[in-house]
Amino acid sequence: MEIKRDSYLAKLISRMWNGQVKVITGIRRSGKSYLLKTIFRRHLLEDGVSPDDILTLELDELRFSAYRNPIVLGEHVREWMRGAAGRRYLFIDEIQMCGEVLNPAMPDGAKITFYDALNEFRAMENLDVYVTGSNSKMLSKDIRTEFRGRSDEVRVHPLSFSEYFNAVGGDKIGAFEAYMRYGGMPFAATIADDADKEEYLKSLFEEVYLKDIVERKRIERPEIMAQTLDFLCSSTGSLTNANNIAKSLAKVHGLEAATNTVASYIDHLEDAYLFAEAKRYDVKGHTYFDYPQKYYCEDVGLRNARTGYRHQEATHIMENIIFNELVGRGYSVDVGVVVANERNSLGKNIRVQREIDFVVNRSGERLYIQSAYALPDEDKRTQELKPFSLTGDSFRKIVVRHDMGRRWYNDDGVLNLGIYDFLLDPAAIS
Repeated sequence: MEIKRDSYLAKLISRMWNGQVKVITGIRRSGKSYLLKTIFRRHLLEDGVSPDDILTLELDELRFSAYRNPIVLGEHVREWMRGAAGRRYLFIDEIQMCGEVLNPAMPDGAKITFYDALNEFRAMENLDVYVTGSNSKMLSKDIRTEFRGRSDEVRVHPLSFSEYFNAVGGDKIGAFEAYMRYGGMPFAATIADDADKEEYLKSLFEEVYLKDIVERKRIERPEIMAQTLDFLCSSTGSLTNANNIAKSLAKVHGLEAATNTVASYIDHLEDAYLFAEAKRYDVKGHTYFDYPQKYYCEDVGLRNARTGYRHQEATHIMENIIFNELVGRGYSVDVGVVVANERNSLGKNIRVQREIDFVVNRSGERLYIQSAYALPDEDKRTQELKPFSLTGDSFRKIVVRHDMGRRWYNDDGVLNLGIYDFLLDPAAIS
């Protein structure tokens, strides 16, 4: 099965020879290495680049383990570049596995890291540098300072539904049902047997993600880490915070953990790209709430596997898919809150917080989006769309629905858009 990642390939091509280190980030097994070592490499070869002018170092493999030392890595690349007449390309896979070492020229404890090596490589005029990594704090959050503004990040996500559907083909309704259950991890999409697919997704958490976090972060209480992960998976799209999770772990599982401990474990899960936080934004007050927040899993298939395929709420899963799609398209996504005065059943005026699923921003553009699996009657439609009427502005408003086909606008100018149109046609919300 050929899985195309055309949008990511285009991003790499547009960044060639821009004088920066190209940093390809994302969750492990999301296709970063395939994008670089297969798709992009094939593009270079078809464009006339010689295989001898591409050096690939896979630091997660034993045969390349010596280059986890940044000094040895630097020496190897300098030797490879010595006497090179034309342009060359350097691919380093899983760069975060390159550790830090003492600088032998400075006995005061100064360290040499892979940032130092990459900055040296970047300065070589006839070398274009590409690295992949699965650690956001080591890469995304530090590259601006450590690379002194000379890096360019390409964030890779699991397959979008459009990429998944292009790969598997068939009926889009059946494909979406499979996608809602098994998600878009690239290798999972190639597995024909459902039981094997489920086993693969379950093993990713235990054998790859959790093990990696526990070892790399030296987690002292892995049982709290595991239960925090389970809580986030089972409450996808629901408001929560570290304090609520700590209380739940004590009440349900008898596990006592400080709020700060749980908060640090959530950070680790975000750092590994397993979850993304959506902050709550006061639409009228133009400020963010400190808590609670929502957390969305990077892939709904991973989320479902972790819960043992329980908690199969279609509404929350579709909401998670929409969030991931928006992030993958480059939007900044928050949860919207509109505070309004309303009368309760006793006729008293009360302050009520109404929620808009997503406040979406990109390059000065703002959209309000509600996710609605079904709006079967007028009461449900009124309830779902009421927050739109309270924003007090004229930004575009869209409700994405599973229970409809052709797109249409209601009398208030709200675009009703089917989930397939939304996922398969990016221009539908442009």
